[in-house]
Amino acid sequence: MSEDTNLPENDQNVPADPTEVHSVGERRGMFGVRGSGDTSGYGGLVAPVVPTPAAQRPYGGWFDETADVLEARLGEQGLASAVESVVIHRGEITFHVRGEDVAVVAQLLRDDPALRFELLSGVSGVHYPDDTGREMHVVYHFLSMTHNRRIRVEVSLPDGAAVLPSVVGIYPTADWHERETYDMFGIVFTGHPALTRILMPDDWPGHPQRKDYPLGGIPVEYKGGTVPPPDQRRSYN
Repeated sequence: MSEDTNLPENDQNVPADPTEVHSVGERRGMFGVRGSGDTSGYGGLVAPVVPTPAAQRPYGGWFDETADVLEARLGEQGLASAVESVVIHRGEITFHVRGEDVAVVAQLLRDDPALRFELLSGVSGVHYPDDTGREMHVVYHFLSMTHNRRIRVEVSLPDGAAVLPSVVGIYPTADWHERETYDMFGIVFTGHPALTRILMPDDWPGHPQRKDYPLGGIPVEYKGGTVPPPDQRRSYN
């Protein structure tokens, strides 16, 4: 497999209109944790959470080729506005796509000979509680083994309607990834063959990787596990 090294030299992430850049939250401390008793001085750090702005044409290298093919194929299906924006950051490209069109985009990425992204390597969630109307994000990671290229597709959803069509029928590898995203963030993938929790018990309340989930103080139950009394434990001497 030959390596496609025709990449842009610099990130093209300068917004056309600087007023479009907006904060989606505020981060306090080194890790965003409050009330930890931090005495290092990092607890006083305050920084806005600002997403990377949309890139402008030309993107450079094969990024333009991929974007051209994807936009052309979507236009043929009457979905010219399916791609909301394109972000290039640290030499990587992300297509921000409307939620209702993500399955169509995935099908094109897999089947079009000029794209041929045969592998979906991961689906993950992100929670931005202060990004009003776009609090829940889902990120898909695609690999083209034919062209040796990697891209991301990202979808933004409102917290109260975090529902997406499943892509398991297109990429079977999405099965457990969608289940984990559902388990950890509460995002529902319609059409999934068995959308159940995959890490937490079925009756676990809430979704642990959301930013509004409490830190600590959650009782942990190890079902079926027992600790024998000291005189019955195995000796390691």
